[in-house]
Amino acid sequence: MVSQFGSLGYTTMGKTADLTVVQKTITDTLHKEGKPQTFIAEEAGCSQSAVSKHVNSKLSGRKKCGRKRCTTNRENRSLERLVKQNRFKNLGELHKEWTEAGVKASRATTHRRVKEFGYSCRIPLVNPLLNHRQRQRRLTWAKEKKK
Repeated sequence: MVSQFGSLGYTTMGKTADLTVVQKTITDTLHKEGKPQTFIAEEAGCSQSAVSKHVNSKLSGRKKCGRKRCTTNRENRSLERLVKQNRFKNLGELHKEWTEAGVKASRATTHRRVKEFGYSCRIPLVNPLLNHRQRQRRLTWAKEKKK
């Protein structure tokens, strides 16, 4: 992945994807047969440096970029359980229950996790009820239209 910064005149190189399982097995089998790394790279469809790193066990999967998450998968599942128990709780109530359960997370983190689960933190709109006069007018209109 190469991205150009307009008129600045320099490019930055991004990380490429890790070797696939198929590429790793091809690399391992051909390396055991004693084939050179350039030949292995052509057969596996990757670069020679990737083969070299895999053979030397340096390429054990990339680390994630960015800041580590403050919540674990277990804590996230507990929040999802809270959301499923009552879909109509607002974000403040969800956050309060989640932190009472021992999770140290901000309200923004709670909101992000709820959105990741596919839920939205919105209160359902409740329409006002009809008054007596409106009900009577509706009933008379329906009786007229019946025939």
